[in-house]
Amino acid sequence: MLTSLPCRGNPDRLRRGCLALALVAVLAMGLAPRLAAAGETVTVFAAASLKTALDAAARAWSGTTGNRARIAYAASSALARQIEHGAPADVYLSANTRWMDYLAAKGLIAPASRGDLFGNRLVLVAPKASPVALPLSAATGLAGSELADALGGGRLAVANTLAVPAGLYAKQALTALGLWRQVQPHLAEAQHVRAALALVARGEAPLGIVYATDARAEPSVRIVATFPAESHEPIVYPAALVQPADKPEAAAFLAFLGSDSGARYFIDQGFVRLLR
Repeated sequence: MLTSLPCRGNPDRLRRGCLALALVAVLAMGLAPRLAAAGETVTVFAAASLKTALDAAARAWSGTTGNRARIAYAASSALARQIEHGAPADVYLSANTRWMDYLAAKGLIAPASRGDLFGNRLVLVAPKASPVALPLSAATGLAGSELADALGGGRLAVANTLAVPAGLYAKQALTALGLWRQVQPHLAEAQHVRAALALVARGEAPLGIVYATDARAEPSVRIVATFPAESHEPIVYPAALVQPADKPEAAAFLAFLGSDSGARYFIDQGFVRLLR
């Protein structure tokens, strides 16, 4: 049953219940002239870290509805800029609120459809066989020399620290722990978090900073340590319909992701459910 909860005014910005209202809101605004029908394609632009869970959810939705979700994965920043320049997306899922806010400020998403779906954790990973062990907490601290020794002359794989959400979170965490200046010269910055994960999985980087769900999806790496939650901004995945938001199938897909049936694929992968 759909519930009517406010989408604005929540100080923690989790906008609970908004996605559950996505389909109703779109219909009420007169943006959907026809009912959702089988055989339609919904184009989804999604943060790379969502791939494993979102692929599974999309398969389940397609099997139930007969519609298809065509998903493009990349860094949230790259996808937002593509939408800004006219890329034909129906749904956008970001790995942080910054890029969703960016599109919202330009009037490129349907405000009533926006909601924060999931949360995540930031972790330090190493190749599966690596013996390295490092503490990462505000209480115990970690010297830059310890991390440098663990790298052994290699690079720390991260997503781009200037624009990509996982890279932004990584920089925040390293800065909070007093490691940024020592570590910055030793970074291997990738286009998105799954690319950074691949560098570690292939043994091309001895350590990397990714999301906990990425580490869970890649059997060739293991988690060395989890960054303290207070060392970076909350990791939040907002989702919304892209304007003109005129596909009822897109609204239906978005509502599915926020439902118990859709969310379970993300929970299975280790995401934290925010929308209920």
